Amino acid sequence: MRTLRRGPLHQGFTLIELLVVIAIIAVLIALLLPAVQAAREAARRIQCVNNMKQLGLAMHNYISTNDCFTPLAGNFAKNGMPSLAKGDWPMGWGVVLLPGVEQQALYNTANFTQSVNNNVNTQTLCATRVSPYLCPSESAGVGPFYPNSWTNYAGNFGGPATLGVWTGPIVFMSDSDVGESGIAAKFQVNLGPVRIASLTDGTSNTALFSERLIGVGNSAASSIAAGSKDAKRTSFRLPLSTKILSGLASDAQAAVAACQSIPATQMSVGVDSYNGGIWPGSHRGTLRFNAYNHFNAPNKLSCASTDSANGVPGSLNDIITPASNHPGGVNVTMCDGSVKFIKDSINVGTWWALGTRSGGEVVSSDAY
Repeated sequence: MRTLRRGPLHQGFTLIELLVVIAIIAVLIALLLPAVQAAREAARRIQCVNNMKQLGLAMHNYISTNDCFTPLAGNFAKNGMPSLAKGDWPMGWGVVLLPGVEQQALYNTANFTQSVNNNVNTQTLCATRVSPYLCPSESAGVGPFYPNSWTNYAGNFGGPATLGVWTGPIVFMSDSDVGESGIAAKFQVNLGPVRIASLTDGTSNTALFSERLIGVGNSAASSIAAGSKDAKRTSFRLPLSTKILSGLASDAQAAVAACQSIPATQMSVGVDSYNGGIWPGSHRGTLRFNAYNHFNAPNKLSCASTDSANGVPGSLNDIITPASNHPGGVNVTMCDGSVKFIKDSINVGTWWALGTRSGGEVVSSDAY
């Protein structure tokens, strides 16, 4: 009778084999995670582009009805708003464009004769989060003032203040709106209404909206250094020698160089909760609620001049820089409604040109 010989029983993986398998899995995960993160960011960026296209379309719907761009904010003491006193914040472009972003019901709650701040009649606005006004790549969870009342999108009010003020498409309607900005009366020019015909540089060569990371709040402001990850959310003081509102391109270039040369260890001005703070309104002395300018290149530092109104960053004569969490640049809605991704490496002169509505600059299509 033949007896079958059995082979040795399988004892499972050895320790070395198990370690090799774990190492291979770890390498595969390390290779896949960046791709997954990149795919997620690509999706968020697409959503951001869609938001900004919607803003551009809403603006053109407003123009078709009113024959002008929305003002940066309502007048402070004119046009039926005598109740607004010193320190009050009138409704801004974010409220005016609500019907164009499918928020008619929320728009109906707005009382344009009341201030946004400290008024029970406007708390519905300030307590409502409006999705088209939020970039999905924003990493902050809540706004610095009211938990839901913040925005990542800002209106362009002009190029470098050193060369000229209020040169963008979204500006105040009259000099009564900026009477407390601390700027001499001779600079209260180029105010609204701004019409399509006012854009002699061309609608495709003039920026309308861009992105802003929201402020981190006053409680954390004093701990932010220029070299930190939160530096794009705040402002830093320019050197005393920096010349503002001189009208010279050389001074504008010097201001940009000074802002970009802020030491990594220099601490912020200490008031940075204004960035995107309250989407429904604006403030005549603090433009960073819902505005930006074309001074420093995207995602570079924001800087406050030494003669800012009341020492608060975000004044007309400051460097208020667009910023985002998108790698390499920011999205910009142009006045023709298109959305373009502007790289951080854009030539500063080209960036200035895109910020003005009638500066006479020539910008080629391959310059950015």
